[in-house]
Amino acid sequence: MAPLLQLVGIRKSFDGALALDGASFESQAGEVHALLGENGAGKSSLMNVAAGLYAPDAGSISIGGAPIALSGPAAARQHGIGMVHQHFKLVKPFTVAENVLLANPQPHFASGIRNIRAAIEKQVGELKFSVDPDRRIDTMTVAEQQQVEIVKVLVGGAKILILDEPTAVLTDAEAIGLLEIVQRLARSGTAVVLVTHKLQDVKRFADAVTIMRGGKTVATLDPRQSSAEELTELTVGQTLPLPERTPHRGGPTKLNVGALSYKRGDGRTMLNNTSFHVRAGEIYGIAGVSGNGQAELAEALIGAIEPSSGEIWLDGTGDISRASQAKRREAAIASIPADRYAYALAGSLPISDNLAVAQIRSGRYGGLLKLDRAAMRRDASAAVKDYDVQGVRSINQKASLLSGGNAQKLVIAREFSRQPEVVVAHSPSRGLDVRACAAVHQRLIAARERGAAIVLISEDLDEVLSLSDRIGVMSRGAIVGEFECPADRQAIGRAMVDHG
Repeated sequence: MAPLLQLVGIRKSFDGALALDGASFESQAGEVHALLGENGAGKSSLMNVAAGLYAPDAGSISIGGAPIALSGPAAARQHGIGMVHQHFKLVKPFTVAENVLLANPQPHFASGIRNIRAAIEKQVGELKFSVDPDRRIDTMTVAEQQQVEIVKVLVGGAKILILDEPTAVLTDAEAIGLLEIVQRLARSGTAVVLVTHKLQDVKRFADAVTIMRGGKTVATLDPRQSSAEELTELTVGQTLPLPERTPHRGGPTKLNVGALSYKRGDGRTMLNNTSFHVRAGEIYGIAGVSGNGQAELAEALIGAIEPSSGEIWLDGTGDISRASQAKRREAAIASIPADRYAYALAGSLPISDNLAVAQIRSGRYGGLLKLDRAAMRRDASAAVKDYDVQGVRSINQKASLLSGGNAQKLVIAREFSRQPEVVVAHSPSRGLDVRACAAVHQRLIAARERGAAIVLISEDLDEVLSLSDRIGVMSRGAIVGEFECPADRQAIGRAMVDHG
């Protein structure tokens, strides 16, 4: 039987750089086919070709054995191809129903929006998601927005479903629930392509796995017949161990958060007398089920939102709870946000500009009217080398052309260039492969060893457990329990759900 989706000999270049070099992939109806590879290996690029976002320079695409030419995403949808992207394609001021309607146009708006609401409610019921069709996207957490993206594609009736890192922002229980649903969709005849860096997801839920490296397809295997070690070796080679850590000696308190509260525009309380402190040379991990105030806490710490009450005390500066973001940066607070492309990088600007912006106000590159761009380029070249940012053909290239892992390295290079006293890291390894995760973790530990106070907010409990010196569990906007490390995973899990 011909594969439902088949890509053969796909080549694609961007500004003269080869992203796909004769890559091939095929998926059968009724199977979950995983796609593995390092960040920058070409996985998303290959699937963007399948989804009609990129036109290949060479190669062919077939559906059910019949060659097709895709003029764009709309043509791909007409052929039953739907893709849920790692970085969301949502209009923030619009409601869920309006976003789904944009992707699935109806003849008449009034009747169309009613039909879309009904379709959303049907999918939400099947997926066991908590998505309100009339809720605005800009009031939703990252995990909730991920759910909207999945619903949006399924409402469109996709028979070939491409999921790019779908569980990256989900808790373990949410991820298992989603992938069980994905398996059921496949068993009903859908061809599911699962782009992921989580080997446990591949081993448990995939029927086949294809591995890419350097824009090429290197192997297609049965994951049930291959060990996790073999798959890791094929994907990224030898993984990087975490550096040695000195025991935490309880330095002076650098950051003290007291009774912080915040209500969203819709009246929902997201921070409820949140209190904790972080000492010098300490990583304070915050664990919790998504949507319990973690995103709002990160935004309050960096000044993206203003709390309704409470204090954020920074050693040597005082209460900064109402200080501007610029003032906080001057006070040596660094930020690694959950969505690096939306909140940390200006994708249309060169790499050199993205790196230099952190120190423009300091005068390092001269005045605003006359910048020393030669110095900016020198510093950028050094940072790219020191932080091993791959895929950089020129420091003048747009930051948006970097893969997820390399974009994250760029953010960290910029934020750590000022030797920060406090680091707020929200989901720093979200969507990254094993090697990129290790590089990010190494930099966080190095900052901790230098004496920085680090707030690590992550829904990946393994990440929190492996990096933290102390762990606070967040539920309903409050810290409901604290644990010294090494901590009992089960006890933390109970604290996460007992207060949910």
